[in-house]
Amino acid sequence: MTRLNKPAPTTLQKLWKELLEPIVFAVVITQFVATLVGVDGVSMMPNLRDRERVFVPKYETWLHKAGVGEFSRGDILIFKPPREASAKIANLNKSALGLYTYRPFLIKRLIGLPGDRIRIEAGEVFVNGVKLDSSWTTDFWREQGCWDSQSPLATQATSNQAGVMPDQAEITVPPGRYFVMGDNRTQSGSEDSRLFGPVARRDVAGRAAAVVWPIMRKTNAKYDCAADRVAELSGPNVLNWRTLGRPEGFQTLKTALNR
Repeated sequence: MTRLNKPAPTTLQKLWKELLEPIVFAVVITQFVATLVGVDGVSMMPNLRDRERVFVPKYETWLHKAGVGEFSRGDILIFKPPREASAKIANLNKSALGLYTYRPFLIKRLIGLPGDRIRIEAGEVFVNGVKLDSSWTTDFWREQGCWDSQSPLATQATSNQAGVMPDQAEITVPPGRYFVMGDNRTQSGSEDSRLFGPVARRDVAGRAAAVVWPIMRKTNAKYDCAADRVAELSGPNVLNWRTLGRPEGFQTLKTALNR
């Protein structure tokens, strides 16, 4: 039997196989299947700590954008802030080697869906007139001694202090947008929809579904309210791999609102 020799691969074929194919595969996976995102800062304390990494199922986002399903109140979303806000709030506008600027991705919790009426009084959140049980986070901040119940961000749905949104006691979330807040309920703990308004669905990259790194973490965190930072991590190490479900208060709210 005569065996045919395969022709040697061309330079272009080698380039594709050795360099381009892995890159294309990686891009497809991270854009359409799943990716990991790092937490930067303390705006989601006590539930997420600085430098933790979360798993984001990207296919959910594409399905939602195609009209299949919807994100739910209590989900933790990764998104880009509104463009008009990034032009006015320094932390929402980053520079890459001085060559160009971009809007960094933020991570916050979804509080209000399109059509929801959001009101905030003395640090407590109300959705469509029903008080949201936020004890999953407010209990921690009360214990730290820096739960905010008096600042403009704790007494209004939106505040004019960043020059983006007007002062409003209540806001109705527009179609195709979400009202988001950080779990950090100190006076300057989170830049969110109270400062820059509801976030467009098209700017949402995905939902944080689980924490995957670091593998272990200290049980306790003590917060320095004056410095806006974690002062101490203590206690035994515990396994940090965990799913990021919706706090029970959101299920109670859903039952009360029947939606």
